[in-house]
Amino acid sequence: MSVKYGLPPVARRDARLFILGSLPGDASLAARQYYAHPTNQFWRLLEHALSEPLHALEYPARIERLKQHGVGLWDVIASARRSGSLDQAIQEAEHNQFAHLTTDYPDICAIAFNGATAARVGRKIIGAPRPGVTLLDLPSSSAANTRPFDEKAAAWSRLGEFTLRAT
Repeated sequence: MSVKYGLPPVARRDARLFILGSLPGDASLAARQYYAHPTNQFWRLLEHALSEPLHALEYPARIERLKQHGVGLWDVIASARRSGSLDQAIQEAEHNQFAHLTTDYPDICAIAFNGATAARVGRKIIGAPRPGVTLLDLPSSSAANTRPFDEKAAAWSRLGEFTLRAT
């Protein structure tokens, strides 16, 4: 089982919201793109939350639109041994360092965790956030999470209150 390394953060300095996943799956790592697997509902969920047509866009345009909304992407795990793409298979995880997150991105008002693993690990690493920063636990966008899309979308809709108005 080889070590898999995550992707760098994607954000502008004025990011208000960071969405943190666990560790990108094999399709995302191969493509070097966040949420690249076609069955992952991430882009559809954000499309719903931001009232922004993201799913049909090419990846660079999706990322640009997220940045315009003040949304950043990253993961709680920097590297780990994992067979396949499921979070349950993660072993020997090394975590990303979040100490600089609120200084590098001073406008952050929310950090959202995409799925239970990201929430469990991320909350442990971050601890108590600085005043004015909300931590949100979201249902995983992975197709492995079989909750109905409408239930996921209802939970993800709260993200819109923490974003910038896109230009």
